[in-house]
Amino acid sequence: MSADLSTVLLVDRHRGTLDQALEAVRTRAFWSPHPEHPKAYPDVEAGRAAFEARLGGRFPLDQPGTDEWTGDEHSPYGIDLGIQYPHPDPDVLLPAMRAAVPAWREAGPEIRALVCLEIIARINARTQEFAHAVMHTTGQAFTMALQAGGPHAQDRGVEAVAYAYVEQVRTPETAEWTKPQGKRDPIGLRKTFTAVPRGIGLVIGCNTFPTWNGYPGLFASLATGNAVLVKPHPRAVLPLALTVETAREVLAEAGYPRDLVCLAVDRPGEGLAKTLALRPEIRLIDYTGSTSFGDWLEANARQAQVYTEKAGVNTVVIDSTDDYRGMLANLAFSLSLYSGQMCTTPQNLLIPRDGISTDQGPRSYDEVVADLAAAVDKLLGDDARANALLGALVNADVKSRLDAAPGIGGVALASRAVTHPDFPDAVVRTPALVTLDGAKPDAESAYLTECFGPVSFAVAVDSTADALELLRRTIRDKGAMTVAGYTTSPQVERELEEVCFEECAQLSLNLTGGVYVNQTAAFSDFHGSGGNPAANSALCDGAFVADRFRVVEVRRPA
Repeated sequence: MSADLSTVLLVDRHRGTLDQALEAVRTRAFWSPHPEHPKAYPDVEAGRAAFEARLGGRFPLDQPGTDEWTGDEHSPYGIDLGIQYPHPDPDVLLPAMRAAVPAWREAGPEIRALVCLEIIARINARTQEFAHAVMHTTGQAFTMALQAGGPHAQDRGVEAVAYAYVEQVRTPETAEWTKPQGKRDPIGLRKTFTAVPRGIGLVIGCNTFPTWNGYPGLFASLATGNAVLVKPHPRAVLPLALTVETAREVLAEAGYPRDLVCLAVDRPGEGLAKTLALRPEIRLIDYTGSTSFGDWLEANARQAQVYTEKAGVNTVVIDSTDDYRGMLANLAFSLSLYSGQMCTTPQNLLIPRDGISTDQGPRSYDEVVADLAAAVDKLLGDDARANALLGALVNADVKSRLDAAPGIGGVALASRAVTHPDFPDAVVRTPALVTLDGAKPDAESAYLTECFGPVSFAVAVDSTADALELLRRTIRDKGAMTVAGYTTSPQVERELEEVCFEECAQLSLNLTGGVYVNQTAAFSDFHGSGGNPAANSALCDGAFVADRFRVVEVRRPA
């Protein structure tokens, strides 16, 4: 290891953080090593300047196998990024990455964890730069890009490192084994146990949350001794390119091969992810995106362990509430945040057609729907606040689904365009709320299909019992990243829990304050469950990291 980043320095900087992370995942209490308030990152102009300096130029990484330059990123806010990235020749790049693994394997779990924490710390120091990169590739509003794309994503990276460390040190590195033989001399063996990585992990990034969704798999694979090839979404390359750049810098300073972490950017329409996924060198795949490609990976990338987060239909069961205003405000925010472009945003609101009981008296189905529409209107009535919450639509497909929403059912809340004062070309739209009758068969095709973006369905059902049965069927057949319920009945609460236990979905009950169903906290909340069709893994638990390595035993006579 070089003098630039010695073992002693790594331990001094990060062993305390690792210990705190280990305690946090054990207790599930609130903890974060990265403050989320923007004032914690005062280098505002430096971050903006660093981002702008990248525009219109090449992004050099000096990695093996670059055969040309490519890139086609256009900001949802109307800026052409114009950045060119190295395009890889897999026949050159992948062997170089494999050659880097033995030295990293020999480093052991603790050093690998500490090097990963140094990478994350360097990323944290560039949070303002990352915020602009995330904003202009995903359409997130700046504050959300800073928080979700910065400290919240970094927390998820630290969480994965902590879980990886726990699983690797579960088995001791050495053992003295002595077997008594009665009157004869005992048999003695000295045994060593080494955590051996699978090889190369492929991280296939998503358009909407490239760092938040990308860091768990990246750092879980790297901390368990694997090399990692990062293949970003073609429209959201920059945040992950900055990540790879930082990782390569830290690895070199610590005395390890830079090529443990590399970038793969495809030409427009090339489909490089599919090509790489079938390479024999790729032994791990982390993917967030469409169900169709996730299913393809699971069926065809047989040489790799595949972790997928795909589409689901998130559902809210509204039975009753003792805080009607709080419920409406909470749901309005959840439907509006980042224009509903989150895998955790509620889509279906199941409401008994005879209405619900509340602390303000009974409310009919029509009244609940109208009051929720009014709450969204109130929340987004001021354009400045609307822009800060909504961000911009990430791509034309989202806009097409939103434009088609009025033809699906009744329109309880029409979407309206919002002008962004700084980016007039940004496509900013408020959510649409569509009413459907759950008893009509032709409505099923709408509410049992994910409609990603700012569209939600208020589905009238015959009773809470019918809502629970529809919830069960939705999770089982379509999957769900989140489920929410509102009820004052202990019996209904138990029934909601039972559905989610049996169908394996994460449940939030009676949220009326500043915690929302579409937000999860690292070190405490599990993102996805791995037990329904929406995702085959959870961020983050032991199962997410334990299959990324194997323990190899060597026995010798004592």
